[in-house]
Amino acid sequence: MMTDTILEMRNITKTFPGVKALSNVNLKVRRGEIHALVGENGAGKSTLMKVLSGVYPAGSYDGEIHFDGEVRNFKVLKDSEEIGIVIIHQELALVPQLSIAENIFLGNEIAANGVISWEQTYKRTKELLAKVGLKESPSTLVTDIGVGKQQLTEIAKALSKSVKLLILDEPTASLNETDSDALLNLLMEFRNQGLTSIIITHKLNEVRKVADQITVLRDGQTVKTLNCHEEEVSEDVIIRNMVGRDLEDRYPPRSVPISDIVLEVKNWNAFHHQHRERQVLHDINVTVRRGEVVGIAGLMGAGRTEFAMSLFGKSYGHRISGDAYVDGKKADVSTVRKAIDAGLAYVTEDRKHLGLILADNILHNTSLANLQGVSNGAVIDDIKEAKVATDYRSRLRIRSHGIYQEAVNLSGGNQQKVVLSKWLFSDPEVLILDEPTRGIDVGAKYEIYSIINQLAADGKGVLMISSEMPELLGTCDRIYVMNEGRIVAELSKEEASQESIMRAIMRSGEKK
Repeated sequence: MMTDTILEMRNITKTFPGVKALSNVNLKVRRGEIHALVGENGAGKSTLMKVLSGVYPAGSYDGEIHFDGEVRNFKVLKDSEEIGIVIIHQELALVPQLSIAENIFLGNEIAANGVISWEQTYKRTKELLAKVGLKESPSTLVTDIGVGKQQLTEIAKALSKSVKLLILDEPTASLNETDSDALLNLLMEFRNQGLTSIIITHKLNEVRKVADQITVLRDGQTVKTLNCHEEEVSEDVIIRNMVGRDLEDRYPPRSVPISDIVLEVKNWNAFHHQHRERQVLHDINVTVRRGEVVGIAGLMGAGRTEFAMSLFGKSYGHRISGDAYVDGKKADVSTVRKAIDAGLAYVTEDRKHLGLILADNILHNTSLANLQGVSNGAVIDDIKEAKVATDYRSRLRIRSHGIYQEAVNLSGGNQQKVVLSKWLFSDPEVLILDEPTRGIDVGAKYEIYSIINQLAADGKGVLMISSEMPELLGTCDRIYVMNEGRIVAELSKEEASQESIMRAIMRSGEKK
C-alpha cells in the first residue's frame, strides 16, 4: 500500500573508533517533497546519507531503514540504486575523458548479448538531457562542459536509473548564482512531477527557497524537523537550531588600525595555461595594508583565482608579467617556495586536491609549508612538530580525535582549519584566501572570520576572494571588483553594497 511517507530512518546509530557519529537519528521524508538536511560540519549529515545508500552496509549501524513501506537492508550502493535511491555527491563521480552518454550509462549499459547499442544509448541520452534542460550532444566529452552542466549530467544519470528518491550533497557548492538557480528550479520542477529529493546544503537562502521540510542535525542527533508550510522558517531559526545558540552577528566585529602598505601588485598580466594566446589578466593593480582585509568580488570566470594563483609562485598561467612588492621591496614570486619566502601564503579554494594531503594526518599537513620550523638542520624534530600541530589544533579549535587523525576523515570546516594552520605556521605577511568558507557551515564560518580578524589585529594583510557578496561586505575594509580579467572598481566599506558591486560589473561589460 502506498503511503504518504516514502522514507523513514528510525534510531540510526553509527559509531567509528573513538567517536559516535550518529546517535538515535530519526528522519521521515514525505513522498514528492524536497526535504532539506542541515547542520554544522561534522553534524552527521553525510554519514546519515551513506547509511541510507548502503555505502555503510546494514550491520555496520544500529536502527532501521523503511523505504516504500518495507524494511531495507542495503549491503552495497547498488542495492539502494536498484530500488530508486540515488545519491549525487559533492565531488562529482564523472569520468572526464568519456562522453556524456558514456558517463550516464556507465555500469548500466544498454546492451544485448554483451554488445552496447549505441543507437539506443544516444537516443535515451537525448531524452534524459532534455528532462534536465541540457542542449549538449550526447557525444560531448564531460571535460569540455562546465561544472553546472556536469551537475545536470549527474542528475540525468540518476534519472536513467528510475530514481524515486534523489539525494544531493552540496549540489550548488561549486556553482555560480545562475547555475545554482537553474538547478534549484529543476528540483522544484521534479517535485511537481512527483519526484522526492533530499538536499544537503549550507546555503540557507536556498533551503528556504525550495524546502518543504527541514531536518536539523547537531552533534550526530536529530534536533528538530521544521515544516516550511506550517510555520515561518527564517534563517535565524535554522541557525539557532543548528548551532544551539543565536548568532547575533554573522560577522564578528573588528576594530584594527590600518597602517602601511604590505603588498602592492603593479601591472599584473597573465595568459591562459592551455589556450596560450588568450590573455586572462589585464594590468591588475592592487594594494593591501597591514591590518586590512581586502576583498576581490566578481562573477564566476572573472579571473580572481587566476590572479591569486599566478601571484603565488606563478601556480597558474604563462607569460606572466608585472611586479609584486612586499613592504616596499620588490618580491621574487617566480616559484611557490620563493613566494612563501617573500611572505605570501595562499589558501586555495580546492582544499581537497590542492590544500591538503588527504591520506596524511593533521600533524604532517600542519608543518608541510614550513618544515624548517620543525627541523634541526635537515632532520625533523618529532616532538617540536607534534607541539606545533597540537598548538594549532587547540588555537583553531579543530575537532578531531587528535593530531594523528587523517585529514580525509575530518569534516569540511575542520579540513579548512587544517589548511589555515599550515599557512599560519609559515608566518606570512600577506594571506590570500580563496573562497575560505566554501562548503562549511555557519558556525565554522564565524570561527574562520574570527581567525581573519586576529590576523589583521596581528598586523598582517589579508586578500580575500569570495563568491558570497554578503561575506565580503561583512568582513572586508575595501573591495576590488573584477570582471573579465580586469579590476573595474575599487570600493570603500562605506561605498560597497551588492548593488554597487553588480553595477560596476554590468557597466564594465557594457563598455566592451
